[in-house]
Amino acid sequence: MKQQSSISQLFQYAGKFRYLTIASWILSAVSALMALVPFVYIWAIIKEVLDVAPNFSSAQGLAHNGWMAVLFAYLSLFVYVCGLMCSHISAFRIAANIRSKAMHHIVTLPLGFMGGFGSGKMRKIINESSAATETYLAHQLPDKAGAIATPIGLLGLLFFFDWRLGLLSIVPVILAFVIMSRMTGEKMQQKMKEYQNALEDMSNEAVEYVRGVPVVKTFGQTVFSFKRFKAAIDNYGKWVISYTKQLRLPMMAYTTAINGVFAFLIGAGIYFTQGGVTNTFLINLIFYIIITPVISITLTKIMHSSENQMIVKDALERIDSVLNIQPLAEETEHPLHSKNASVELQNVCFSYDGTHRAVDGVSLKIEQGKTVALVGPSGGGKSTLAALIARFFDVGEGSILIGGADIRKIPKAELMKTVSFVFQDSRLLKASILDNVRLAKPDASREEVMKALTAAQCMDIIEKMPAGLDTIVGTKGVFLSGGEQQRIAIARVMLKNSPVVILDEATAFADPDNESRVQAAFAELSKQKTVIMIAHRLTTVVGVDEIFVLKDGKILQNGTHQQLLAQGGLYTEMWNNYQTSVKWKVGKEAVSC
Repeated sequence: MKQQSSISQLFQYAGKFRYLTIASWILSAVSALMALVPFVYIWAIIKEVLDVAPNFSSAQGLAHNGWMAVLFAYLSLFVYVCGLMCSHISAFRIAANIRSKAMHHIVTLPLGFMGGFGSGKMRKIINESSAATETYLAHQLPDKAGAIATPIGLLGLLFFFDWRLGLLSIVPVILAFVIMSRMTGEKMQQKMKEYQNALEDMSNEAVEYVRGVPVVKTFGQTVFSFKRFKAAIDNYGKWVISYTKQLRLPMMAYTTAINGVFAFLIGAGIYFTQGGVTNTFLINLIFYIIITPVISITLTKIMHSSENQMIVKDALERIDSVLNIQPLAEETEHPLHSKNASVELQNVCFSYDGTHRAVDGVSLKIEQGKTVALVGPSGGGKSTLAALIARFFDVGEGSILIGGADIRKIPKAELMKTVSFVFQDSRLLKASILDNVRLAKPDASREEVMKALTAAQCMDIIEKMPAGLDTIVGTKGVFLSGGEQQRIAIARVMLKNSPVVILDEATAFADPDNESRVQAAFAELSKQKTVIMIAHRLTTVVGVDEIFVLKDGKILQNGTHQQLLAQGGLYTEMWNNYQTSVKWKVGKEAVSC
C-alpha cells in the first residue's frame, strides 16, 4: 500500500511518460524469466555429458544446447537494456518535473521563508530528493520487477527437477526473507527519516559555515567557533555508528542465510545418496548448486529496492513539505493601489515562533520622500520591521499601508515594483555585470544600465574589468569585494527606480573606500524617494528626517538626531558609546613587537 502510494505520487509528475515506467517493469520481468532459460540448457548439457560418459564423442546436442543458452542470455540482456531505456527516459522526466514544480512554487513564496528554512536544507531537498526518485525509477523499480519474476520462474524450476532439493533450497530463502523484513520495516522507515534529517542539518550548517569563513579568518577562529556546525557533524557521526552497530547482527544473519543454500544442498546430497548415486540425482544436484546463487542475488535486489523505496517515500515527504508551504494571500477580487510612497504602520505585531514577539505594537508614519532610520540594540526588531514593510512576511496583528493601501491587498507585482530592498550582504549571480543589474528590469538597454552603474559609483569597477559590462562575475578569477558587490546591487535598485527603498545595514561589510562610495550612491539613490535605513553606525543617520529607536520589538524614542540627544535615554547612551568606540586607538606599546 505504501509502495503504491509512492508510485502514484510519482506518476502525478510523469504524465504520459508513466507508460514507459510500466513498460520497463514488464520488460524487466520478461528479461528475468528469459535469464533462467540458459540454466535449463546447461542442465541438458550436463545430463548429456553424464549419459554418454566416458564416450563423449557420441554427444550430439552439446553445441545446440550451448548456442541456445548463449542466445537466450543475449536476448535477456537486450530486453533488459530496452527496459532500462524506458525507465531512464521516464525517470529523468519525472525528476525534472519535480524540480520544476518545486522551483515554480518556491518563487511564489515570501522571501522571508527561506531565512527560516535554510538554503542548504532547501538545496538538498530540491536536488537530492528529486535525484533519489530518479535512481528509484530508473534502476530500483525495474530491478524489483525482475526480482519478483525471478522467484516465480525459480519455483517452477526448483520443483520440476527434484522437489526435495527444491524445498531445501527454499528454506534458507524464507529465513533470509524474514530477517530482511525485520530490517526494512516501519522502524527502518523512521531510521531513514532520522538519517535524512541528520544530513539536512549538516548540509545547512555547512553552508552557513562557508559563508562565515571570512569572519573566521579575520578573527583567527577555528571550526569550534561554529558550534552548530560541529554539533551537526558530531550528531551525524554518532547516529551512523549507532545505526551500523544496530544492523550488524541482522545483516550477518541475513548474509549467512542467503549464502547457506549450499550447506543445505550438500547435507541433502550426502543424506539422499547413502544408498548410491544416480546420474539423475547428480545432474539435479549440480543444477541446483549452479542456479541457487540467483536466489541470493534476487533477494539482495529486493532488499535494496525496499530500502530505496523508503528513501523515495521520505524524499517525497520532504518535497511535499516545501510544496505545502502556502504563498502569502493575494487580493484578486478587490485589489488596492498605493496613491503615493508614504509608509504607515498601525499597531503592527509579529512573531516568528508564535510566542515571543519580534515586533510588538509598532505604529509609525513616514511621509513620501522622507528618509528615516531604524536604530537600536541587536535583536530589537529593526530588520524584522523592514522585512514586514517589504512583505517578506505577513503581520500577525495590525496593518502596514503604502500610499494608504494595505500591502496585503496590493497586487504582488505592483508591490515588488514599489519597494526595493538592499541587504547588508548582497550577492550577485554567476553572470555578467550587465545581466546582474538587469535583474531589476530585464528589458533595460545598455545605456540605462550604464546610467544606473554611474549613479551607483560603479565606473571604477567597470573600467578595471577585462570585458567591461559583459564581464562574468565569479569566473576566471573575476571576483568583487563585499563593497563592490554592494554598489552593483545599488545600481540594480537604481535601475528598478522604485519609490520606496529599504537599506538594511548596507555598509556593514564595506571597507572605508568602498563605504564612502556606497554612501555617495545612497545619496543619489535617495533623491525623491521614501527611504528606510537600518544602521548600527550612528554617524550614517545623523542627517535623516527622523530616527526611530527600537528595543525588544517596540519603539522607545523617535525624532531627529538633535532631538533625541536632547531627550537623553537609549539613543544618547548609544551615541556616547559609539563616539567612544571610534576614538579607540591601538597604542604604540601594543604594536611595538
